[in-house]
Formats: sequence, C-alpha cells, structure tokens
Amino acid sequence: MVAEFGHIALILALALALVQGILPLIGAARGIPAWMALAPTAAMGQAVLVAFAFGCLTYAYVTSDFSVLNVAENSHTLKPMLYKVSGVWGNHEGSLLLWILILVIFGAAVAVFGRNLPATLKARVLSIQGLIGVGFLAFILFTSNPFARILPPPLEGRGLNPLLQDPGLAFHPPFLYLGYVGFSVAFSFAVAALIEGRVDPAWARWVRPWTLAAWCFLTVGIALGSWWAYYELGWGGWWFWDPVENASFMPWLAGTALLHSAVVVEKRETLKSWTILLAILTFSLSLLGTFLVRSGVINSVHAFATDPTRGVFILIFLGVVVGGSLTLYALRAPVLQAVGVFAPVSREGALVLNNLLLAVATAAVLLGTLYPMAVDALLGAKVSVGPQYFNTVFIPLMTPLLAAMAIGPLLAWKRGDVGAALRRLWPAALATVIALALGLWLLHGRDALALLGLALGAWLGIGTLCEWALRIKLFAAPLSETLNRARHLPRAAWGMTVAHLGMALMVLGITVSSVWQVEVQQVMKPGDIARVGPVEYRFLGVQPVRGPNYTAQQGRFEVIEGGEVARVMTPAQRRYQQPPMETTEAAIRPSPVADLYAVVGEGDAARGWAVRLYWKPLVSWIWLGALIMCFGGLLSLSDRRHRVGAPARKRIAASAAAAE
Repeated sequence: MVAEFGHIALILALALALVQGILPLIGAARGIPAWMALAPTAAMGQAVLVAFAFGCLTYAYVTSDFSVLNVAENSHTLKPMLYKVSGVWGNHEGSLLLWILILVIFGAAVAVFGRNLPATLKARVLSIQGLIGVGFLAFILFTSNPFARILPPPLEGRGLNPLLQDPGLAFHPPFLYLGYVGFSVAFSFAVAALIEGRVDPAWARWVRPWTLAAWCFLTVGIALGSWWAYYELGWGGWWFWDPVENASFMPWLAGTALLHSAVVVEKRETLKSWTILLAILTFSLSLLGTFLVRSGVINSVHAFATDPTRGVFILIFLGVVVGGSLTLYALRAPVLQAVGVFAPVSREGALVLNNLLLAVATAAVLLGTLYPMAVDALLGAKVSVGPQYFNTVFIPLMTPLLAAMAIGPLLAWKRGDVGAALRRLWPAALATVIALALGLWLLHGRDALALLGLALGAWLGIGTLCEWALRIKLFAAPLSETLNRARHLPRAAWGMTVAHLGMALMVLGITVSSVWQVEVQQVMKPGDIARVGPVEYRFLGVQPVRGPNYTAQQGRFEVIEGGEVARVMTPAQRRYQQPPMETTEAAIRPSPVADLYAVVGEGDAARGWAVRLYWKPLVSWIWLGALIMCFGGLLSLSDRRHRVGAPARKRIAASAAAAE
C-alpha cells in the first residue's frame, strides 16, 4: 500500500498546486487578502505531500519492492545501500519526482523566508511557482508514474546502470536539480514583476539571494559531473561538450549574467527589462535541459532516453512557459523605465560588457547543441558539432570577459577612469609578464594558446587581490585600520573576491592540464616500465577480484619517483552481471601539483595488456576553483543585506507616499 499512498499524495499535491496557482493570483489582482493568504499555506502543504511521496518511493527502493515497476527496472537486491537510495533518482520517473520535490521545497522556502515581501508580490511569486508545479505534477502523473505496479512481481530487479553506481553520480543530480529548479524562483519573481509593472532596487535585493543560491548549487553540480566523468569513464578528460553537459552549462552562463545584472538594478536602478529577460531565459534554459535529457533526441551516458510521448509533453510545456513569459515580457517590459544613467566606461558599463559576452557565449553553446538535432529533424542528415567548434567560439568570448573581471570592480559607478584602474593593477600586469615568460620557457612547441590562458589566469588572480587590497588599504594605512576595514568589509565584497579567485584557479588548471599533460598508450607485460612525465610506471600484472555485485580484472602499477617506489595504483575493468555491462575504473592519485592517472584495458598474459597512463599537472585546480567559486557565492549569500531585503520602514514610507 505504500506505493498507492505515494500516488495519492501526488494527486493531492496537484490539487493544491492548482489552488496555489490560481486563487492567490486572482486575489492579488482583485485585492482579496484571504485568497492571497492561501499561497503560503498551499506551498507548505505541497512540500509535505511531495516529500511524503518521495519517501514512499525511497522506501520501495530500500526494501527492494519489485512489485513497483520503477524499482524492478532500476534496482537489485545485491546493490549497496547507497546505490539503492541514489537509484531513486537514477531513472526518468524518480529523477522527475526529485525535481518536483526540490521545486516545492523552494516554494515553501519563499513562503517561510519571504516575510519582507509585499503581500501582492509574494502571492504572485508563489502562484507562478504553483503553476510550474501543476505542469510537472501533471507530467509525472499522466506520463511518468513512479508508483506503477507490475504483476506478478519479478523475483529480482534489473539493476541500476553500473555507470551510475558511483558516489559522484549519487550526489551530482540533487545538486544539479537544486540549481536548475532554484532558478524557477528568479523566474517567478520576474513574471510577478511584469504583472505588477514594477522593478526597483528592493526587487533586485529580494531576487538576488535565490539566484545566488541556485548558482552555487549548479556550480557544485556541474563540478561533480565533470569530476565523475574524469575518474569514472576512464578516458582521462573532464569535459567533452556533450549535449547533456551543455544543458547544465547554458543556465549557469545565463545565471552568472543574471547575478551581475541584478547588481546594476540594485545599485543604479537600470537594466531593469534586461534583468527580467535574463531571469526568464535562465529558467527557460533549465527547462530546455530537461527536454533534452528526457526526450530521447540525444544519446548520452547520463541522459534518460524515453518514449517520444514524454518528450512531446515537455516540449508543449516548454512552449507554454517560455512563450507565455516572453509574450508577457513583450507587453509589459516597455513600462519598466530605467532611472539611472551611466557612461560606457563605468562599473555599470563593465557589467554590461560582462552580460553581453556571457549572453553571446550562451547563444553559441545553444547553437552548437541544437544544430545537429535541427539538421537531423529537417534534412535527415547526421552532423556533429564537437569540441573544436565550441573551443573556437568560446575562448575568444571568454578572453575579454576574464580581462574585464579584474578591471570592472576598480571602476566607479556612473563614470569611471580606465587609466586609473590600470595603474592600480600594475602588480597584475607584472604577474602577467612573468606568466608569459614562464609559459614561453615551458612551451616547447605546444599550443601557443597556453600563453593566453596563463596570462589571463595570472591577470585575473592578482588583479582580484589588488582590488581587495585597495578596499582594505593594505600597506596604505596602519595595520589596525586595515584589519578594521577587512573586518567590516561586506560579505558580498568578500564573496566577489573569493569567486573571482576561484575562476582564476580554474583557468590556470584548465590551461596547464590541457597543454602540459603527458599521455602514454601502449601494451605492457608484467615487469615493463613506462616513463610518463617525471615519473615511471612499473606494470606488475593483472589479477581477478570480486566486488559486492561485480567481478573485475585489476591491474597493479608501481609508481617510481626518484628511483624509489612511491605508491601502488590499481586500475580495473569491472564486469557487472545485472544489468550486464563492463566499466573502466581508473586509478588516480591526486595532488595539488599533478594527478597520476592509470587505466588498464583488454589483454592477457601472453600478449600483454593495453594501458593508458597520464601525468596531469594542476588538473585538480579545476575542481578546486569551482569549489572556491561556490564558497564565494555562499559568502555573498550570507550577507545580511540579502537576508533582510528592503527594510520594512522603507516599504511603509513608500506606501504612505504612494497613498498621498
């Protein structure tokens, strides 16, 4: 009966979503306080019901209830408990239920933490959240029921895709969905603002924390997915411009632009309509990613290729949400008049450049992702758009963006002085020259673009520290004053500094690991030695091992550094029985300086085994940079100004002035 209780809870949640999506919206339009007050209660009720349904599905997985079709198709009694639980969202129906759970949790969070919101705005925001919930709850109930029964139940389940039986993939989807769905709050604020016809600094201050939280979650989710691809797929890479990778990267780019654009609205009360448009497009790109993953139009190791009916439903829903919101934007955006004016060379101008480059980069990734599908659908021809296209387009767009990231924070609002800002960045210029000299010394015929990456990483990292030092008057004031200024520096300013430093580390990690890595592919027999960069690998052979639900051929390598054995690495080829699949388990020894990476392939004792060995300098800086960026976002999120929004007394004064 647990499955039936979960199904009933989803039906009740759909009914509450309809109430939340319709009545408070009418109440806000007609000034009916009782109807507007329904929104928070309905949002909380939805969260309880969907959480109960999710708990029911989790219980079915934990107890291996194979009478539930979803459990029978995606679980197995021999699976470790971690993968029984993560198997809940390792499939289409369960992942969709997780999406809805996060959606209603965000709605409940707005209801709880939105006490400073005006009643009409809060009602409209929660109504839009409710209408989004209606679409997804209808989708799961009518096309993707996770509680469907199978009779008679099988004695054993089919098991989870072995590629998904990994800690990285256990935590990657929840973080990714927290990012995807978190942008729905910014979308709801944008649509509510269009309905009211008003966007002001208070609105920007209310919307920024939700956008910032979603951006942090999405950053971690993308980093976890990249890290999983690096160590689980065994090909030595961390990003391949896969359509599903792009599906998460596009909302991240648009969300980054939205964060910076909202700052301009808050500080200077300009770029209003552009910020609203970015909020709409960011969530629309999240919905597009949902369509790509679940429509079956793409093939990927982490896509849910399902029947076309589901894809059509999502496509219709996508059209309604995106088309409706853009139509409303076209009708209402002209009333959002900008108040502040600024010169092209100013802090606002730098943020506009930031937005322009990020928007073009998003469009370029979108074009490269959708073009092969469009050609296939219209002409029946198979074309591929690979890393060469994305790198060729993306790098020229990111170069001026990264250069401007160090200059922009040093410009004044309204009107700035580029010359003065550049003079203050002389340490960054010196670091750039040193990085270029070091790169030339180490280049040895490698890709000359490495010099650009080193220069940009040094420029951004040291330039960010220069801006921070100027804020606290480091070396320009007594130590006591410097410490006092640092202590009272707003957390949002600390967050910006930390996030920009994380980006600098990531740029350096991408550059050095891509250009200076050493790769050796050869057939090795026991006793053979291969030199890879500054280390040597001695192959000791292969032996069979058995895991909880797999068998494996495990290789052994001794890593020799300075003539002595420093460590032993044990890559493996695993063979799962249910479902039948072989996976590659790379052996990795990470360090801040360089990763050692070993993969063993097919072979036998007579002919030897195919192996791939890598030395990857600074590759761990990529994920370290992403985590530092996320930490910077969390620092900014902890700024009290984001939590309190516009002070209540200011709202009361504004209401009194409007009444007069």
